[in-house]
Amino acid sequence: AATRQDMTYWLQELQQKRWEYCNNLDAAKRDSRTSPTPSDFSKGLVAKDSPGSILSQNASAERARNILAVETSPTDLVGEQAASQPAPVQPSAINFSLKQWGTEIKNSMSSLRKGNNENRKSIFYTTEEWELLDPTPKDLEDSMALEEKRKHLAEGSKGLTSSAFPFDFGRIPHKTRRPLKDMIGSNKNRNSSDSSPTEWCSGNGNKLVSELQLKYQSQQEELEKLKKDLLSQKELVRLLQQTVRSSQYDKYFASRLCEGVPKEKLELLHQKDDQILGLNNQLEKLNLEKDSLQQEVKNLKCKVGELNEQLGMLMETIQAKDEVIMKLSRQLSECEDNTSSQGGAVNSSMATCTNKELQELDRLKDNLQGYKTQNKFLNKEILELSALRRNAEAREREWQAKYTSLEAKLCQIESKYLILLQEMKTPVCSEEQSPAREVITQLLEDALKVETSEQPEQAFFKPHLVSEYDVYGFQTVPEDDDEEKLVAKSRALDLRSLSLSENREISTGVKWENYLASTMNREMMRCAELKNLIRSGIPHEHRSKMWKWCVNLHVKKFKDSTVPGYFQTLLQNALEKQNPASKQIELDLLRTLPNNKHYSSPTSEGIQKLRNVLLAFSWRNPDIGYCQGLNRLVAIALLYLEQEDAFWCLVTIVEVFMPRDYYTKTLLGSQVDQRVFKDLMSEKLPRLHAHFEQYKVDYTLITFNWFLVVFVDSVVSDILFKIWDSFLYEGPKVIFRFALALFKYKEEEILKLQDSMSIFKYLRYFTRTILDARKLTGIAFGDLNPFPLRQIRNRRTYHLEKVRVELTELEAIREDFLRERDTCVEKRDLISDDEEDS
Repeated sequence: AATRQDMTYWLQELQQKRWEYCNNLDAAKRDSRTSPTPSDFSKGLVAKDSPGSILSQNASAERARNILAVETSPTDLVGEQAASQPAPVQPSAINFSLKQWGTEIKNSMSSLRKGNNENRKSIFYTTEEWELLDPTPKDLEDSMALEEKRKHLAEGSKGLTSSAFPFDFGRIPHKTRRPLKDMIGSNKNRNSSDSSPTEWCSGNGNKLVSELQLKYQSQQEELEKLKKDLLSQKELVRLLQQTVRSSQYDKYFASRLCEGVPKEKLELLHQKDDQILGLNNQLEKLNLEKDSLQQEVKNLKCKVGELNEQLGMLMETIQAKDEVIMKLSRQLSECEDNTSSQGGAVNSSMATCTNKELQELDRLKDNLQGYKTQNKFLNKEILELSALRRNAEAREREWQAKYTSLEAKLCQIESKYLILLQEMKTPVCSEEQSPAREVITQLLEDALKVETSEQPEQAFFKPHLVSEYDVYGFQTVPEDDDEEKLVAKSRALDLRSLSLSENREISTGVKWENYLASTMNREMMRCAELKNLIRSGIPHEHRSKMWKWCVNLHVKKFKDSTVPGYFQTLLQNALEKQNPASKQIELDLLRTLPNNKHYSSPTSEGIQKLRNVLLAFSWRNPDIGYCQGLNRLVAIALLYLEQEDAFWCLVTIVEVFMPRDYYTKTLLGSQVDQRVFKDLMSEKLPRLHAHFEQYKVDYTLITFNWFLVVFVDSVVSDILFKIWDSFLYEGPKVIFRFALALFKYKEEEILKLQDSMSIFKYLRYFTRTILDARKLTGIAFGDLNPFPLRQIRNRRTYHLEKVRVELTELEAIREDFLRERDTCVEKRDLISDDEEDS
């Protein structure tokens, strides 16, 4: 920069570029974390609730930058504009600039030229008669026309006053040729935006013309060389053909005259033939050597021409320098004459100026020394500040870890405090209340307060505030029962404590970032590393992408067989035509997830999406239509997927993962899975299974709903979505794993219960008390191995036959009952359950 103002302007521009780059980089990291899927993926209801903390920080930082910005404007060209200006051409640099200009023109033309191999005409030989296949008449006419045009351009290039480009590089199509004026202008625009090709040519026209003539001559020589190569190849083929014909002719006559000719003469003839062939080969070699020597002579002539051009340029440069030297000599002589005439006055003034210059030089030396000292000080200050910043960051990390640990302990203490309050809360039997009871009542009122946006901050101390909804939109604290509120808040605090404890350890988020970065330029495939990552849980910010990828992995064969807009077509048909399942769908919409804010009211965004997906699926599967349980599956899918992706997710679960008749009216597949689960319980958890058998507890009444809706409303939300991560990737065996893991987790507590009522009551709510997702996952995928899917399929087949036999027997009993009722007068008033429902 020429001035300090320009320097400030330039630095601000660089800061702006850096700011834009960092913002774009952050946006790219947020939008597509180097995911294998496209960055414009569709997100569900949960993703829209994620707060944009990074955007708010950038907005505040942008305001601060605008306040601290210095209003400057450049007085001269700076930055890219200054760098794009051409350097002044020195006389000594004329030779270099012309060479560079010629090289650039050659490079610009190389993109328009075809390869030398393409200029050569391919020659093919037949195997029957060994005849040379000459070019077609059309090719000969084209080549003659090009040759005449080349000669015409060569004659016209001697004047070099027209704007037409005088070269013809081989077989360049007419449309790709460009005038010299345009090409010089386009190349010049890359170097300077202000200078024109006409101005440049006016100063260096003659030198450019000579350079272009040399290039033209070299191209002509290359063309002549290629022609000679072609002719030599043709001549060689012709000689070979003559040799073959002569050998065949000699062979023919030798076979006819071999009886009458002596052997000595035949040998003499063969020797002569060999000598003739040797001489012909020597002649060919000499001709080739002659051609190479002629080409070398031409190359030397070209080099001599180039050296002559360089010599001319150097002579001009020397002449210009001589003129400058003569001019300076004249000025020096004039100055000496003026000095001699002025005399002593001038000498005194020169001495005064010299003293001033010496004083100024001393002052500049002092300033330089001061600047050096200041620079050393500033460098030292920068090093010290960097060390202080590193130490402060280390201390901040330590304090952050300590703060997280203390916060986790605080959550645990508050949870115990709430449990104690719940135990202390007893019915009031007397009218008098003790002071302790008033304190407990006040503490209960404080503890039941929930953090909301409308509630102002209280001045007194109260337990840790719990937000009304979790990250998935589920209510953390119920609204009606005070006792249930305490339990829910205690559970929320325990979850908070567990999440803080996990954050202190090495997070799986780093592993996910590294894996997705490694799959940036390749398609994601099934592998052991991906399976382990999914089992540990997909991070919230990547769950939409990964769920969509897993769904597409399983329904690719269905999608390939459908037409574009398949989902919209199904939805349109379901909306236009009456569907038997639509009435039941409308009844179950608000009963799907009433404790989730996305489905809590008829105007919620998730209700309409849920309706569309269920209607489209009922139109695709009229045999199933709608089954209670499908609404919950779709509701969970819509939290991270859009409507069409949630539709294909439901197709994956019903048509790919689960067996047939799993969601039909008979629920045949669901009944079979409960029997398979009983077999696995007796194998994996024999003590617990024997305990249930001893007290005649049918635990399948609890687990039936687990399998039907994949644990929705059965476990806490954090565990639910980790189960769904593995379920969408691995399939239905994950349900068996986690169902067994839930019983294994609480096995000791269940074994302590000694009556059927307490056991069944405990089984109804015990899954909501399991909060440690990491421990549960370790049990499901570690303690329960091996767990082959083949074994589950075999047992499903076995129990399916048994259930079908039982259903057949029940159907026979029903028919006997109906027949007996119709024949017996006393039993005509009896009706079956199905008839009562209808």
